[in-house]
Amino acid sequence: MNSAAILVVDDSATKRYLLVSWLSRAGFEVREAESGGAALEYLAAHAGEVDLVVLDVKLPDMSGFEVCERIKTDPVIGALPVVHVSAHAVDVVDRTQGLNRGADAYLVEPIEPDELIATAQAVLRYYRARQRAESLAERMVRLAETTLAINSASTLSALLSAAADGAHRIFGGPVVVLAETSEGECLAAAGDPPTMRAWSFHERDVAVGSLVRTDDPAAWDVVDWPDGETVAVAAARLRPDRPAVFVGVPGSSQTPGFPVLRQLAQAVAAAVEAQRSYDEEHRIAVTLQRSLLQSRLPDVPGMHLAMRYEPAGAQTEVGGDFYELTMLDGRLLVAIGDVAGHSLHAATVMAELRHAVRAYAVEGHPPGAVIRLVNRFMRTVLPEESATLCLLAIDPGSGSVRMASAGHLPPLLSGAGPVRFLQARGPLLGINAERPDDLEFVLPRGGTLVLYTDGLVERRDADIDVGLDALAKNAERVDGDLDDFCQRLLVRLAGTEQQADDVAIVALRRA
Repeated sequence: MNSAAILVVDDSATKRYLLVSWLSRAGFEVREAESGGAALEYLAAHAGEVDLVVLDVKLPDMSGFEVCERIKTDPVIGALPVVHVSAHAVDVVDRTQGLNRGADAYLVEPIEPDELIATAQAVLRYYRARQRAESLAERMVRLAETTLAINSASTLSALLSAAADGAHRIFGGPVVVLAETSEGECLAAAGDPPTMRAWSFHERDVAVGSLVRTDDPAAWDVVDWPDGETVAVAAARLRPDRPAVFVGVPGSSQTPGFPVLRQLAQAVAAAVEAQRSYDEEHRIAVTLQRSLLQSRLPDVPGMHLAMRYEPAGAQTEVGGDFYELTMLDGRLLVAIGDVAGHSLHAATVMAELRHAVRAYAVEGHPPGAVIRLVNRFMRTVLPEESATLCLLAIDPGSGSVRMASAGHLPPLLSGAGPVRFLQARGPLLGINAERPDDLEFVLPRGGTLVLYTDGLVERRDADIDVGLDALAKNAERVDGDLDDFCQRLLVRLAGTEQQADDVAIVALRRA
């Protein structure tokens, strides 16, 4: 307490000497000013370096009441406590005016040294308690903002970065936030300001719950800590089968009990647990989705084939996009479709449709007949479902193509004059309606057909024609390697980190 800095303001050298002597002997660091103006100038130049002002009421340039009032109304130093001392303004009216105009205490001379020291200590106790409360309140506001940011993060890396940024804003100085991915890799957001990095960390014996301890900086050398600093480390673990998360901050930044640091670690642990669960569910969903799709393309003489499938990044459910490329009786059967919805049920419907398409095609039916049979199958077995489908039968030797569509987006033809969409129309699968005849055309040598699902071109904030125009523009030049071409389309048209829908692309070129 007595290490506080006190500014003594008095125009009497004798009285100022006594006040300074008493306070200095009590262990306070004392500065002096002879007038109100000098005191205000000093405080403006040294804001934050003074903890208490001992202020005479009678000053040569302005009254102590005015000086106190100007201190208390200053936005920077307004919380600074002021103790009035006076040998002249000793009436109740004077004391009342002093307190009403901002003073925290009022001493009437003659003053005993013990009374002055005890008053200074009492005012400082209140002042520092208020400082702690204000600091805690400010930290709690920043903790709430940080908690919102980490729970809004879409990846573990983004989550840890948000937690580290928040810890840096709350506590200052270098920080480290450490957690394991669902694959067991340790990621740390560390530094000042924090950056992401991988770090080998093998502490496992943390009990379920939370704890805060003080560590040597050498144990956390992923960060350059200031000389002489310790590291306050909060560890939180929600389940015995999950690793703990760790938050390390400068030890000097902490208050007794580590209340904010402990809550921050608990919030990070809860968010990391939710993110791990999400990542595991998404990995399972993607594995299931890919297991239902064709994994290898057939080797077709005279044709180059490529495909890309990218699951939606914004959800854990499996989707209904599917594709099929199969050689049947010397013809290449190409199918692409999309079942409405994202769920295990949609994926099940997708698998049934894919098998139905192959079964009817094996019987030798042309594309339009296959679609009619599949539609009848859907309306009988899956009457509540709907889907789109585009089906082509291609003769690799002659390039002749027979195509039928059930509400699917039009394939794109590139390499034979201007890029154009093939407008084969037909109602969705699941609808009892007349279906047009098949579209027949020849795929020229060097021509490329691109089939795709709506995730490639459809966006919530734009008309689908915008996406189709972008696809046409990007397909004006087809890469020599069709895999590179499909990847380029995927990156340029659906390359957001959190795409809202699955994307399937099938490209085929006649050699």
